[in-house]
Amino acid sequence: MVDHKGRQAVVGNYRKIRLAMMLLAFIGIGLSLYALYVEVMKESDAAYQAMCDISPSISCSKVFTSKYGRGFGIIGELLGDDHIMNQPNSIPGIIFYSLIIVLGETKSLKVAKVQRTVISLSNLMSAYLAYLLYFVLKDFCVVCVSTYIVNILLTTLAFMRVSALQRLSKIKTK
Repeated sequence: MVDHKGRQAVVGNYRKIRLAMMLLAFIGIGLSLYALYVEVMKESDAAYQAMCDISPSISCSKVFTSKYGRGFGIIGELLGDDHIMNQPNSIPGIIFYSLIIVLGETKSLKVAKVQRTVISLSNLMSAYLAYLLYFVLKDFCVVCVSTYIVNILLTTLAFMRVSALQRLSKIKTK
């Protein structure tokens, strides 16, 4: 049997995990918004110099304006460059991180498991984009790598959140 202090500790830990996930999701939204800003600015002014354009081989605007910067380099190939689904990668990023925030607003174990799955799958996309970044574009994008790190941290926290909710449900049933 878990005493009151033990339950409080689990609840406190859960709150910290949830807060950290929210913070990371907001950082992800911020990174995605900045990526969108850079892409829009670069498309409207070819001379635009983004803060993340450090050198010819460390350039986020080079990545964002490449064919892989829209529709993940897949949608344009399948449906055409002008298709409505062929949006800057930052748009699905904003939607993804917003979804993570929404899913984090419940204490439901089922919803937490869905959130964990969605976040885990995001790492597959991160791995694909990292491959393109390093091997195809031969570039280093500070913003891109930052989102990969955010996704890895979110994955770790998503597993911790599910575990904490499982402990809480066991405490409630005792």
